[in-house]
Amino acid sequence: MSANKTSTGIDWVDPDDAPELSDAYFDQADEHVGDQLVKRGRPRAVVVRERITIRLEHDVVEQFRASGPGWQTRMNAALVDWLKTHEPSEIAL
Repeated sequence: MSANKTSTGIDWVDPDDAPELSDAYFDQADEHVGDQLVKRGRPRAVVVRERITIRLEHDVVEQFRASGPGWQTRMNAALVDWLKTHEPSEIAL
């Protein structure tokens, strides 16, 4: 299927009359190293995280959000640091 590919058309016969290829054309082009297609986008993470739903106190979430972009990563780091000296079973409900 070539529906998603940008076509340059075939309305010329002489190769000297070939249309100029724009930067937009090359931005959409597939890149190969040898026969291997180079994948686009974000590379796979070394550590895969699990998406969950969790209920936290509003004030706790707001303090982390107020710290700016990356707040979820910092919240994860805080939990990892806490687990170094505590056990989850220590928490009394």
